[in-house]
Amino acid sequence: MPENRWVKPIVLEGDGIRMEPLVIGHAAGLAAIAEPDLFRYFAGFRPEGRDVEAGEAFVRSVLGQPNKVAFAVVDRATTQVIGSTSFMDIRSESRGLEIGSTWIATPVQGTAVNPEAKLLMLTHAFDQLGAIRVQFRTDARNLRSQRAIEKLGAKRDGIFRHDTIMPDGYLRDSVFYSILAEEWPAVRDSLVSRLGGEVA
Repeated sequence: MPENRWVKPIVLEGDGIRMEPLVIGHAAGLAAIAEPDLFRYFAGFRPEGRDVEAGEAFVRSVLGQPNKVAFAVVDRATTQVIGSTSFMDIRSESRGLEIGSTWIATPVQGTAVNPEAKLLMLTHAFDQLGAIRVQFRTDARNLRSQRAIEKLGAKRDGIFRHDTIMPDGYLRDSVFYSILAEEWPAVRDSLVSRLGGEVA
């Protein structure tokens, strides 16, 4: 059985956002918000333009990657696509996975969108899939991303030196973080409180 059958495409519904399995129908919306600066530290696939064709090429590239379940992040109030993120590096035999390839439209950065997306994904990973470990990684130069991951409650595991060759040829050092199953209840409570809700 392929590893990624442990994690299947699913709709994750939140208060402000809905996370839908990525399809070609999301291409135009993603391309429209794909400002080049969003991908300064991005090692994964990115739209190579702002038109529908670039968006469709991006979606096909993402869907063609093995061991990844990708989402479009949709604003429930406007039904507009406002970002994308994925479950990736899925290791069913160890019940571990990574949340990554995340990019969010500039106007909604610093809002509840990213923490709500992470809450939905982490809840699914730990409570529905029974994950033992969820990891995150980011470019060592990307201090903003590191602060955001730490604010989630993830623990810094360390740095993999020259872990990734970037599109411009730069040899990137990657900072790894993780949340373990036993840490999840405290992380969940903190995220729920941060989003102004109540813990069930």
